[in-house]
Amino acid sequence: MTEQTLAAPIDDQQDRQRGFTRYQALLIALLAFTQFTIILDFIIMSPLGAILMPALNITAAQFGIAVSAYAFSAGLSGILAAGFADRFDRKRLLLFFYVGFTLGTLLCAMAQNYHVLLIGRIVTGLFGGVIGSVVLAIITDLFALHLRGRVMGFVQTAFAASQVLGIPAGLFLANHWSWQVCFVAIVGLSIVTIAIIAFVMEPVDAHLRLKQDRNPFHHLIATVGEPRYTLAFAVTTLLATGGYMLMPFSSAYTVHNLGIDMLHLPTIYLVSGLFSIVTGPLVGRASDAFGKYPTFVFGCAMTVVMVLIYTHLGHVSLTTAITVNVLMFVGIFSRMIPSQALMSAIPDASQRGSFSAVSASLQQLSGGLGSVLAGAIIEQAPDGALIHFDRIGYVVVMTTIVTLVAMYFVQKAVAERTGKRVV
Repeated sequence: MTEQTLAAPIDDQQDRQRGFTRYQALLIALLAFTQFTIILDFIIMSPLGAILMPALNITAAQFGIAVSAYAFSAGLSGILAAGFADRFDRKRLLLFFYVGFTLGTLLCAMAQNYHVLLIGRIVTGLFGGVIGSVVLAIITDLFALHLRGRVMGFVQTAFAASQVLGIPAGLFLANHWSWQVCFVAIVGLSIVTIAIIAFVMEPVDAHLRLKQDRNPFHHLIATVGEPRYTLAFAVTTLLATGGYMLMPFSSAYTVHNLGIDMLHLPTIYLVSGLFSIVTGPLVGRASDAFGKYPTFVFGCAMTVVMVLIYTHLGHVSLTTAITVNVLMFVGIFSRMIPSQALMSAIPDASQRGSFSAVSASLQQLSGGLGSVLAGAIIEQAPDGALIHFDRIGYVVVMTTIVTLVAMYFVQKAVAERTGKRVV
């Protein structure tokens, strides 16, 4: 029995399976909801800024540090956890980090000053930053390659759901009670999730039967130093850099450059999120039916076109702004979902956890650096308009083209290992 068949069999019998069992469907929903709470905890900080800063009497610079503290601590924890990621039952690993994430969120809810909030964000990032890699390793272990596109499609809808459900609900709680209530609500949802993981989810420990003859440090070094993984890590880094350059400034750009009233911002997020919830699973199905790389090519082409249009818009109507945002999100999802499904086929079964942890760490760190780089490129006019925003678009387009070429060689290597022409 090979490493590949041990954790994710892709033989003829498995290849005939096109649907999910009841337990698999429950597991996908559980993993998606887990991701929902993690993503919501991360992105809720930005819309809470207007309430949180005067409440704690902190400056914009301090608030920026509190936001970025999560990303950098998450990036650090991914590297630290990579050496241990393949040495434990993945269910127990998920529980450990999710409990730590919940405690960090509880600390944020209890914060009465900036320093406690900062510590809470660091703790939350240290634990929450690893969970995404554990989820990816679980998906890779339990679902064959021809099903992973659909699984990724459903799990990635957590991002859209956090926009549609999480942000409006969080702002409602903050406006009617206090900003701390938002974190209390996330803690409540997390406790329910912990109970379901503990009592419903089955162990994920097939990888433990594989030979593990290295200590954690050597295991990390072996993963980082594996030549087959280098290109995949580079693609992961560039994919995150492009996305994080646009996202932090999208609200200010929409209001000041596109001329959309602040009151209509929730409408744009709502409609974009609803379309993403629908298109995410469809993109996942397309990547399984037509191939991960062809779907990725489509996503890159749409991303390039829509980013160039988006970053060169002047004052537009609300309908135009919504349409452009929706199409841009379709392009982003059409890259994100097939790329993750394709990347999952790269590592050996004995290194899936460490590979995913290093990838997640690179995503967090490159995302943080991308935000810093974008902040250095753009300037703000006296009327609030962002200057040189088109330059960020050019950088995103360049990184997209580079990832398109690099991903060709990634899928070529995967296709050779699986005996297929196109993956």
